[in-house]
Amino acid sequence: MDPVLPDVLAPGLCVVFCGTAAGARSAQVGAYYAGPGNRFWPTLHAVGLTPVRLQPQQFREVTRYGIGLTDLAKHAAGSDASLDRADFDAAALRDKLARFRPAVLAFTSKRAAREFYRQQRVDYGWQPQPLDSTRVYVLPSPSGAARRAWDVTRWQVLADFVRGLSP
Repeated sequence: MDPVLPDVLAPGLCVVFCGTAAGARSAQVGAYYAGPGNRFWPTLHAVGLTPVRLQPQQFREVTRYGIGLTDLAKHAAGSDASLDRADFDAAALRDKLARFRPAVLAFTSKRAAREFYRQQRVDYGWQPQPLDSTRVYVLPSPSGAARRAWDVTRWQVLADFVRGLSP
């Protein structure tokens, strides 16, 4: 079975953003973070991770800026509430991290981080244990459906760290 959205990964990226799964609109148009009201692309630009505001259809261009994209549930689409625990493949994500070795893995939702770690509770921000040489950070979801948890400050903290990695 093909993934809903292809991974956008390369060796040595500064940060790989990992979502829960493609949303319904993203699956429909074949582009990451394409849902109405999703703040992902405007935020990448606002916090300085991209020099221009990319559109969802330009998702393959992120590697130019040291950024990668993936989801924890590669073969499912929809809202977090519609996903089953069996949809998530933490082992596949671990394999990708071992292969590509990004400096940072940034989960774009607490649900993705909780499912990856198989924990009931995960806090926003830096996680205490890196995955080999990859540091892990949990961000508030940019989804329009997660407005009440939105906090661009946590995205800025990550961006400031990532920018410090560039020579």
